[in-house]
Amino acid sequence: MAKVNSAIMMMMMIMAMAMVASAAPGTATFYTPPYVPSSCNGFQDDGVMIAAASDAIWNNRAACNTNYRVRCTGPTNAGVPQPCRGDSVVVKIVDYCPPPGCQGTIDLSQEAFAIIADPNAGKINIDYEQV
Repeated sequence: MAKVNSAIMMMMMIMAMAMVASAAPGTATFYTPPYVPSSCNGFQDDGVMIAAASDAIWNNRAACNTNYRVRCTGPTNAGVPQPCRGDSVVVKIVDYCPPPGCQGTIDLSQEAFAIIADPNAGKINIDYEQV
């Protein structure tokens, strides 16, 4: 029984490491309501756990309606030295954040950003992955 339990624990640790290894580094900013219309869904109400994708994710609209898990990893400036709240958030891509105005890899809704970081930070370092 101990061998089975240790094998299960080892498998769970490997899976957890693989999940962390598949996340990509980037930055996140946030935008405020109104959230419609969006590039992907027009005037459809997609709620508030949403985001706009930069060119790094957008892929000529292929990112529309895909979900990403986003986790704050730290500050991008000295303004808020400890912005992260320790949580992650899953958001649906519903919009495009075009250059040169787009200042992050992913532009989260204000509500999604507030779950993972202090909004006073404005921009944070993140890990993100498609889920």
